[in-house]
Amino acid sequence: MRVAEVIGNVTLSTCHPSLVGATWLIAVPLSAAGLDGKQDGRGESLVLLDEQRAGHGARIAVAEGPEASNPFRPQLKPIDAYNTAILDSVEFV
Repeated sequence: MRVAEVIGNVTLSTCHPSLVGATWLIAVPLSAAGLDGKQDGRGESLVLLDEQRAGHGARIAVAEGPEASNPFRPQLKPIDAYNTAILDSVEFV
C-alpha cells in the first residue's frame, strides 16, 4: 500500500460493465520526501478506482495489483489500483 495525492479525475465514455458508475482518479504516489512537500518525492501518476469520494489534493492510501480487487470478491473487477482510505494526517516518528 502506498500514500498518494489526488491530482485529477478521469471521465470515461465507455467502460467494463462491472465498473459502470465508478469514479476514477489520477493520483501521484508520494515517498517520504514527497510527504514533506519536496517535488522530487513524487512518483509517476496512476489511475485508480475511488469509492471514498476523495477530492483534488487529498492524500489517500492506494492498494495496487491483485490486492486492489480484493474488496469486490467474489465479484471480479478489472482494476489495478484502488483508493482504500482518505488520510487525515500522516506523521513520521
